[in-house]
Amino acid sequence: MNEVIVRDEIKIEDMIYEVRGKQVMLDRDLAFLYNVETRVLIQKYKRNIERFPTEFCFQMTDDEQNFAFK
Repeated sequence: MNEVIVRDEIKIEDMIYEVRGKQVMLDRDLAFLYNVETRVLIQKYKRNIERFPTEFCFQMTDDEQNFAFK
């Protein structure tokens, strides 16, 4: 049975950023929502890469990270 984990008020809107003209969520935020470590989320992605179209997943450059998250 799946157990619902209730946390403090979470505003998903605050976890959505615009990068390269697309709305995105960071792996750390998705991991938080799914209550797993970021490395586990990335492992699952790599093991099931064929299920994720390339337009859904990309790695940001250092410049994008520095600009978006200051």
